Amino acid sequence: MRSESDRSRIAMFHVMDVLAESAARRSAGLPVYSLAAGQPSTPAPAAVRAAVADVLGSEILGYTESLGIMPLREAIAAHHRERDGVPVTADEVVVTTGSSGAFTLIFLAAFDVGATVAVARPGYPAYRNTLAALGARVVELDCGPATRFVPTVEMLDELDEPPAALIVASPANPTGTVLDAGDLAALSGWCDAHGTLLISDEIYHGISYGRPTVSARRFGDRSVVVNSTSKYFSMTGWRLGWMLVPPELRRPVERLTANMTICPPTLSQYGAVAAFSADAITELDGHVARYALNRRLLLDGLAELGITDIAPPDGAFYVYANVEHLTDDSIGWCAEVLASTGVAMAPGVDFDTDAGRHTVRMSFAGGSDTIGAALEQLAAVVR
Repeated sequence: MRSESDRSRIAMFHVMDVLAESAARRSAGLPVYSLAAGQPSTPAPAAVRAAVADVLGSEILGYTESLGIMPLREAIAAHHRERDGVPVTADEVVVTTGSSGAFTLIFLAAFDVGATVAVARPGYPAYRNTLAALGARVVELDCGPATRFVPTVEMLDELDEPPAALIVASPANPTGTVLDAGDLAALSGWCDAHGTLLISDEIYHGISYGRPTVSARRFGDRSVVVNSTSKYFSMTGWRLGWMLVPPELRRPVERLTANMTICPPTLSQYGAVAAFSADAITELDGHVARYALNRRLLLDGLAELGITDIAPPDGAFYVYANVEHLTDDSIGWCAEVLASTGVAMAPGVDFDTDAGRHTVRMSFAGGSDTIGAALEQLAAVVR
């Protein structure tokens, strides 16, 4: 019997194990107070659901163009022009099967085996693990409190040679930290000067708390911008993302996606056109206002519990906390807390291969009542 492939021996995304155990607890009738899931607790906007109901009765819903239907690509381009103030056309937009599909496509289109890609640590583990599965060499930039958990030009200058690419995220997962415009401009300029492809993960754009988010496209059209309907648009399970792709990579991406996925999910594409309507945006901005209240509730509650060493939560819907006074085994501690209290958190080792042993990520995308109950349960453990 054949054994597993070498490329499949990547690290597990441990939060998925937490979600599975949480589901098992619910099935057993046990309470769960989830601060683990990185997704909104609200459905897709009403306008999207209405559009899908209409499409179900009027469209065949077969294959579409590999790069996505033109009405959606036009809506996405208009969204970038209006919200980010950057000149984007529909020709630059590639619709994908979630942002995960976008990252896989751009990694395959832009990098050969052995290419070096720089990522921030802490950071989203799927960058590191997908790149490793595809044979890339991942270089982690150690980002901590001294730089507000964001990468800097100085870190890039210290590398032995310029990487093939740099991945940045703003707001970032797990920290929620936003790159200031000046810092992003400096990174973009460094990448242009050194032949490094800048890949900007902007999936949490639209969710910030007083600190403005800036698109990498403001500093030139050579970067790849990745986004999705999952976070701000409250459509995680619809599995629809997109990229803004420089001209030289569009045909390579098209060849790959035509073979690997044929096209993005058709029903999701038709529905997502309505996600950019004025009514939908009003509804979604209401969710962000709720996240802001939840953010304050969680930060204040954690402070009362003595958990105050936290990355700057400028955006997204996460608190990334140092709990080294409580544990040096975040996987074990999160499992114990879930088993004893029902509070679900994401262990930091997902996001940081070094300091993640004593950090956790908590999401405040759920209901305020869930956050309040979770804090009550945590009090007994922490104190």
